[in-house]
Amino acid sequence: MSELPAGLVEFLESAGWGGAAIDPIPGDASFRRYFRVRHGARQAMLMHAPPPHEDPAPFLLVAQWLTNNGMRAPEIYAQNPREGWVLTEDFGNDRMRDWLDDNPDAEVSAYAGAIDALVALHRLDPGPFSPYDLAAYQREAALLTEWYCPAVGLSVDEEGYRAAWDEVLSPMLARQQPGVTVLRDYHAENIMLLGDPREGAPQGLIDFQDALVGHAAYDLVSLLQDARRDVAPELERAMLDRYIAACAPGPEFEADYARLGAQRNAKIVGIFTRLYKRDGKPRYLELIPRVWALMERDLAHPALAPVARWFDANIPDELRASGGGTIA
Repeated sequence: MSELPAGLVEFLESAGWGGAAIDPIPGDASFRRYFRVRHGARQAMLMHAPPPHEDPAPFLLVAQWLTNNGMRAPEIYAQNPREGWVLTEDFGNDRMRDWLDDNPDAEVSAYAGAIDALVALHRLDPGPFSPYDLAAYQREAALLTEWYCPAVGLSVDEEGYRAAWDEVLSPMLARQQPGVTVLRDYHAENIMLLGDPREGAPQGLIDFQDALVGHAAYDLVSLLQDARRDVAPELERAMLDRYIAACAPGPEFEADYARLGAQRNAKIVGIFTRLYKRDGKPRYLELIPRVWALMERDLAHPALAPVARWFDANIPDELRASGGGTIA
């Protein structure tokens, strides 16, 4: 028990789970830690999101909003936000990514279910969350020049980079009004399968605490241009068509999908570099070539021409051809 965070046992006791068995779960790229707790026939998930690095209040807000609006977020059993503790429903072990490794024939059904969940989410009025505005897009895109470029020894035109993104993203902003709830990290590792998707079983949502109000294409990009799992272009196309048939989002939707694809993938290259350089987590480096290839594909869309020209002028061909090159 010595490796458990201080206050864990006391919180479980106050929640009526005293004496529960506690099993740590491998962590993600944040300061959050997770534990599976078992007490007799009951089972739950315990999240520790300790201040000052983490704040569970946004998770609790989004979870309640999702549940109130018919989406499948985990039920909250107990909470102590000041100390960073949240006890929730346990969705089990079947993350969509891992489950598909064992059931590849169910890929279309699983992704169709994930698309249908987004359709349901986007038919709701947006939640009471902050806007995904141009300043937020720019902060994220800048992670590439702040972290990746120095890591590969490049001195680049940062003002030109920002100006190129302004030119690319500004035409899109009016199309994300009034907007939809954007979960922001909606992909196969953050979707829990609560049964076989071939039989129409529901899918549970996790890791949504950073939700904003923004463009409907963003979570589609997150799902279909997945940093951690290959999604065949044919499947991406079929799922985009499924969403478009359900929501009829307008003629500029696919251009905006490319805009947000390039923006998100540039952000992820920066984040994965930061996880290595600042946080000592080298395992994320092996994911960068996949993300880079997706970004290059997005940059080929005419809507990305200003950003593509910046890449042509600032990122050497040999780095681009090697999926971002070697990060020292």
